[in-house]
Amino acid sequence: MGANALFSKSRFTIVLLFLLINLSTFALLRVALLVKQLADIDSPVYQIALAFVIGFVHDLAFFSYLLIPFVLYLLVLPSRFYQSKIHKIISFSVFFICLYVLFFIELSEWTFWDEFGVRFNFIAVDYLIYTHEVVSNIIESYPLGWLLSAILVVTVLCFLSVRKALSRTFNADEPFLSRLKISGALLLLPVISYAVVGSTWYQFSTNTYLNELAANGPYQFFSAFRNNELDYRHFYKVGDDQQLSSVIKKQLGAEDESGSLYNIKRVVKPAGEEKRLNVILITVESLSADFLATFGNKENITPYMDEWFKEGLLFTNFYATGTRTIRGLESLTLSIPPTPGQAIVKRPDNGNLFSFGRVLQQKGYDTAFLYGGRGYFDNMNAFYSGNGYRIVDQTDFTEEEMTFSNAWGVSDDIIFNRTLKEADKDFQNNKPFFFQIMTTSNHRPYTYPDGKIDLPQGSRQGAVKYTDFAIHQFIEQAKAKPWFDNTVFVMVADHCAGSARKTELPVDKYHIPLFIYSPKHVPAVRNDTVSSQIDVAPTVLGFLNISYESQFYGHDIMRMRKEEGRALVSNYQKLGLFKDNKLVYLSPQQKVDVVDDPLGAHKPLDMSAADSLVTENMAYYQSADYIWAHRLSRYQP
Repeated sequence: MGANALFSKSRFTIVLLFLLINLSTFALLRVALLVKQLADIDSPVYQIALAFVIGFVHDLAFFSYLLIPFVLYLLVLPSRFYQSKIHKIISFSVFFICLYVLFFIELSEWTFWDEFGVRFNFIAVDYLIYTHEVVSNIIESYPLGWLLSAILVVTVLCFLSVRKALSRTFNADEPFLSRLKISGALLLLPVISYAVVGSTWYQFSTNTYLNELAANGPYQFFSAFRNNELDYRHFYKVGDDQQLSSVIKKQLGAEDESGSLYNIKRVVKPAGEEKRLNVILITVESLSADFLATFGNKENITPYMDEWFKEGLLFTNFYATGTRTIRGLESLTLSIPPTPGQAIVKRPDNGNLFSFGRVLQQKGYDTAFLYGGRGYFDNMNAFYSGNGYRIVDQTDFTEEEMTFSNAWGVSDDIIFNRTLKEADKDFQNNKPFFFQIMTTSNHRPYTYPDGKIDLPQGSRQGAVKYTDFAIHQFIEQAKAKPWFDNTVFVMVADHCAGSARKTELPVDKYHIPLFIYSPKHVPAVRNDTVSSQIDVAPTVLGFLNISYESQFYGHDIMRMRKEEGRALVSNYQKLGLFKDNKLVYLSPQQKVDVVDDPLGAHKPLDMSAADSLVTENMAYYQSADYIWAHRLSRYQP
């Protein structure tokens, strides 16, 4: 009787009912994620409890925004229609759909966490844009029919359990003034949420997994949607421009007598004659260093590369700058620090930038970007064509060439075969070439042509081994070509297979291979200087002995002293510098963190313990933001 009275007293009880279901569902997901990641959460019990409290607040904040249209609807709807049979049917249907969407989101959160180790973030925002690739990937990777059916079953059971309580809400008969008071109170919640719950409020711990537990996935999704490009000078600690300009110029050897702010232009003039060598830069999807036996893997999934690496120049202490393909392409192409928010590749007005391709275009090279997928994804085609590259992507392949494809594009052997054809054509026309290849096979759903390797479809290990096979086949075919002896092959990963760890910037999860191969021009040695993707362009140009005016942030690694080694690592908010076995990183809200031994003990230090590194870090990122904002890296076509 008491429950009947409660649910028939106010029409807004339907909001309370849905709130209770939401909070329960979010809490259950949080428990499941805690159990899944328990081994990585070495925090005291009180901090875990605090994560649940903060999570509860985030759940309320998300729901407060969600309820706005429903509260307004319940406010203005006349009682006569509200209590009608047709409105009851409509409400039941909407409630059922909302339940289904809720459970679908929670399942999506689980799978997103499984791949990235975080709640929804800007990656999820990007994936929403590219529905063809993402939906196809999901269909090929998961038993979607069974999962959607399971969600339907859970939805039906949940709906049936609350159906009677829901029905009783339609007996409520409230005057408009009463509805107005309740609506005012409810609409005050999103106002409070906006004022109190910030986008980084959940980051209360040094353990990243614990912070992510305290977040709410849908809330983080909309926060990332709003903050895809961050205003550097608003969010980050800013130093004196004149001082930082001098620091970065000294780091890059850019003597500028004019004194103009952040003018990093300088002339690179190597001794000796220029070499008119071709360059093929292979960027391999998600090839973490720890997949290779060279770096300690025991699974024997890269047999060719592990032997091949003995024939050329292997960089053993090399790091990706980010966690996304477009971050890798940005660094390899532009040799710039990763600016916060979205990569330059995805931003508007990103053409006519000083780049790797630009240097070689001025030397008469045919520069082309070859991608196994559809290059509109992540704006890659627009970026490269806007910077003078030819584009070859999946849409350019003939039916005869398209022997295998999945959600992300053609298999690696197909893009490599097309590369051979493009190289043959340029050779016949006596034109040197620079090809940047982006592969796709080492990406979920991890499918590839049958009969190539001895591992089953659908596993990461199989995809890595197939990629190894495809590179082997490509190099062996290239050896028979008349242009082989005058070609420098560069193989590098775009990023690691995963970057989720309990620390903010886990440097070990940015470790990738860089290998340069050209038997007649590149020595077979190892280089263990700390370096990163921004160093690839100047290093390769060093082997070509090319003179050029540089605006690169990278160094020729072969001419660096070991003590000068450093790597820039980042995610879309944290901006790091790894040097002298210390990691310094900048975060929004003007935060600066210093970590000693980030590959081992990962011990937090006071900022004063690394003043010079903090200044150097700020010089890299503040100058990069200034140069982008003031269009200093543009050229006139």
